[in-house]
Formats: sequence, structure tokens, C-alpha cells
Amino acid sequence: MHFGLPKKSFLSQWGIIFSFAILACITIGCKDEKEMSLSFSAPDQGQNFKVGDEINIKLDAPKDAKISSVVYLLDSTVISTKSNADSVLLPTKGLPLGYRMISAIVTQGEKKDTISTNIVLKSNKAPVKLSYKVVNSFPHDTTAYTEGLAYVDGKLLESTGEKGASELKWVDLKSGKTLQRTKLEPQYFGEGSLKIGDKIIMLTWQESIGFIFDAKTFKQIGTFPYGSSREGWGLTFDGKQILRTDGTNRIWKMNANTFKEEGYLEVYNENGPVESLNELEYINGKIYANVYLTSKIVIIDPLTGMVEAELDLSSLVPQNFFKTDDEKQNNVLNGIAWDAKGKRLFVGGKKWPKLYEIKLDNILAK
Repeated sequence: MHFGLPKKSFLSQWGIIFSFAILACITIGCKDEKEMSLSFSAPDQGQNFKVGDEINIKLDAPKDAKISSVVYLLDSTVISTKSNADSVLLPTKGLPLGYRMISAIVTQGEKKDTISTNIVLKSNKAPVKLSYKVVNSFPHDTTAYTEGLAYVDGKLLESTGEKGASELKWVDLKSGKTLQRTKLEPQYFGEGSLKIGDKIIMLTWQESIGFIFDAKTFKQIGTFPYGSSREGWGLTFDGKQILRTDGTNRIWKMNANTFKEEGYLEVYNENGPVESLNELEYINGKIYANVYLTSKIVIIDPLTGMVEAELDLSSLVPQNFFKTDDEKQNNVLNGIAWDAKGKRLFVGGKKWPKLYEIKLDNILAK
């Protein structure tokens, strides 16, 4: 018994299929497969560059591709427009560091394609090593696990951490005594704080919520949620936006009125991303940041995220004060406060017995 179609019927069916294929091409337009194949031949996906490099951006497109325009973007900003597939050069001086997306919107006739690739932009120089001298020291509450520190109107604003012991308080600088305080409920681990206008905001560590207080009464008047950031660590204000750390190398930018995130800055030194950024202070146009579990403060360009200088304060770590290994590991340098009027810089640590006024010797500190 023979199964299947007669030879004539078989060929007839293929003819019908072929005819439909031709008709489809006429109806919707046949496209050369190469015309649809667009990609970047340079730079490579994830390629590393240093500030100052010129990045060659080149499309991999068929020679006979009928390209009428190419719009190149860095993140969401247009950097060049071409009427063909010619390569372009991207200068990197002054660009923000970190992961940057390069995109091309390619127009071929009535069709538009968007292709993208990522690069990593890193620092091109090692930070300047700053030196300092201790000008004065003041008593500090050794129960205060310092998370936030600021000098406001002649007194210190300090926020502390640890569940069950987290609080916000005004502190007399000379005596170290608490002038006014409010405690967080025991389920919250307090973090950085900031006075902005007639309000004080205070972060929590992993609870994804910030508290808003009346600056005079310390009465809680609101809360705000975190956005895309991971955790709450440190706070400062640059005059336009609130700056906030989350334990990574990112400094988040927040709206000063709504407290919503509006982007972030990535921080790098010559070796790569600087992680564990903690307490912050904005001083003379630069961002000062503690690096958690170290005795270092890094000084950051707020436009690029480059670490321009660093300060090693390991000689200030209390000697023979903390007894257990846990205390020695966790009660580290944390807290930077700037007296803008008096040009005084204060630094301290978690449960340290003293707060120090220091003066930097290098020109970057002026």
C-alpha cells in the first residue's frame, strides 16, 4: 500500500506555498535579513574606560544598509546625530563615573531600530592623601551608636542606631550632654539625619522608611518611603537636593520637598567602586563620606563621583577603650559635622568617648 500524496499533488502544494510566500513579500515587503542585523562593533559590552579616554562608537551595519539617520545617546542625553553609519568619538572628561548606557536610534526608511550597549567609566587617578591635626576634643556619649552627625545653630544634631536604642537628639558640643531627644520605636534601627528648613528627617536602616520631625518640638509629623535604593545610611544637603547613601557606592539624590529619589551618583576611586559609603557632609562644594568599617573619609566630586582625596583617621580610634572583639569591629569612625560659619570640622565614632575637631593641612580642605 502506498502512503502519501502523488508526486503531482506534492509539487502542487509546494507551488501554492511558494506563491503565498511571494504574495506575502509583495504585501508586507521583503526585508534583507542583513538590514535587520544592527549592533555595535565598538565599544564592547561592559568595556572599561577611564576618565579622559575617548570612546570610539561604531555601528556594525551591512554596507548596503539604507541608513538615513543615527541618533546617539549617552543614557538619555543625545551626544551626536549622523546621516549615516559613520563612527563617532565620545569624550569622557567630566562625565559621571560608573555604568553608562550608549544607545543608537537608527532610521532605515520608515523603520526605526534602537540598539544599546553598556560601558563602565572609572577614575583615572589615585586620591590625594590628606593630612590633619587635632585642634580640640569634646566629650561624647559612649552609649550613642552614632549614625548621623551635623552642626546646626551652635549645637550638634545626632541620630543613633541599634534597635531599642535609636534616637534623635540635640547635643551640647562642649559638654556632650543631651539637650533634647526623641526615641524611635524599638523595631526601628535608626540611621542618618538632616535638618532641612523647619523639619528634620531621619532614616532607618532596613525598614525602608524615613521619619519627618518638627525641628523644634521633635514631634513626628510624617514619614516617607524609599524608592529604588537598598537601605538607609547617611544624609546631607547640597543646597538643591538631599544626598543619601544606602551602603553601596551610590549616593542617591532626593527631592528636598517630596523626599523622592531623582537619580544617583556612583562613587569610584582608581581601583573601582567605593562601597559602604555611610555618613555624609557637604563641605565647600565637595561630598565627604565615611567608609563603614574603616577609619577613612573620602572626598568626592559631586558631579562625577570621583574620589579626589581621602583622609586616614586611624590614629583617632580609641585605644584600650573597647573590650570585646565585637565592640572593636563595630564601634568605628562615623560622623562628620561642619561648622560653616566657624570653618570647623568635627569627626567622631560609634560609642566613642570623644568627638574631635580637626584641621586639614591640604589645599582641598580650604
